[in-house]
Amino acid sequence: MNTLVEDLKHLESAEDFLNYFAIPYDAAVVQVNRLHILKRFQQYLAREGGVESLPAASAFATCRTLLARAHNDFVASSGIEQKVFKVFQTAQGEHRVAIEGLRRKAGF
Repeated sequence: MNTLVEDLKHLESAEDFLNYFAIPYDAAVVQVNRLHILKRFQQYLAREGGVESLPAASAFATCRTLLARAHNDFVASSGIEQKVFKVFQTAQGEHRVAIEGLRRKAGF
């Protein structure tokens, strides 16, 4: 397990992760969505309690499965549709206006 954690610390790009886990990938998808894929992978790992909490015997296979799922999330979808990052999670068309701003404009 320590070897896996140490190896992961040295990986820098989505391609590095995908190659490390020997996951076939669509280069065009990765080029556009690399940060989204890595963020989704991190989210999936967090749901499992983090890489350190995985059983040593199955940690590599579990990480491989989760990363493949993260990549596949973006094969037929986009970062905007998947809403991985907070900027995409805010409701479309929802605008908040401070009550004080309304009072000033109304002259109260």
